[in-house]
Amino acid sequence: MSLRHFLTFIRFSHTLFALPFALGSMIVAARGWPGWLLFGLIMGCMVFARTAAMTFNRIVDWEIDQRNPRTAQRHLLLSKQAAIMACGLSALLFVSATIMINTLCFLLSPVALAIIFFYSFTKRFTSFAQFFLGMALALAPVGAWIAVTGKIAQAPLVLALGVLGWVAGFDVIYATQDVEIDRQEALHSMVVRLGVPQALTLARWLHVFLLGALILFGWMTQQYLGYYLFLIPVPLLLIYEHRTAKTLQLDAINRAFFHTNAIVGFLFLLATCLGRL
Repeated sequence: MSLRHFLTFIRFSHTLFALPFALGSMIVAARGWPGWLLFGLIMGCMVFARTAAMTFNRIVDWEIDQRNPRTAQRHLLLSKQAAIMACGLSALLFVSATIMINTLCFLLSPVALAIIFFYSFTKRFTSFAQFFLGMALALAPVGAWIAVTGKIAQAPLVLALGVLGWVAGFDVIYATQDVEIDRQEALHSMVVRLGVPQALTLARWLHVFLLGALILFGWMTQQYLGYYLFLIPVPLLLIYEHRTAKTLQLDAINRAFFHTNAIVGFLFLLATCLGRL
């Protein structure tokens, strides 16, 4: 097994989605730079938790993914036994890292793992699977805030709700690629339940909700004008993503999905850095 194959297997590049929101939350909570040690531990938690979540998801969906033309080649990259070992090791490293941060992070680490693992089963019984994925990624800004302050506050919860809506929205768009195979496999999603046009309408409203949450988070944490200026391109990027989604061209959707959402996260991180560092 090569490192490149493993990173492809877990879609490591998609770490770019939740990571900026965790780091932005960290910077706001610390009112600046929290120090290299805490930064490293938070980064470690992000990488280990996501690796555990992705490998677990691959294990749970192993047979289903092999029957899906879009994902059929994925399991040639890694054996199932190696995936199980990687999942267990990543979860252990995640919990170990939280021990080094603070007591509350450690106590909540099993809850975090339970939530991110539970998502992998949701497509089997609920159309709200995209929202459970959003919940899993929404843990990132809350966890980073707790890592810095040792307590939960309202502001990161508002940000987490925005992330939940954002992720659920772009995963609805992503799920349009699998609507037929999901129906064949009797799997649930908002696209299967609502149909593609109505699901895309829901995704647009979820991204409007994200914008409201980002503005409210800025107000609650007393951000400077620069924070809001950096958010101006966000709705334009999301409009581009949704216009691309309406074409139903899979290659274009994949490109828009990755680049647009990576930039949205990066803009949020820049916005928080501007007023704090």
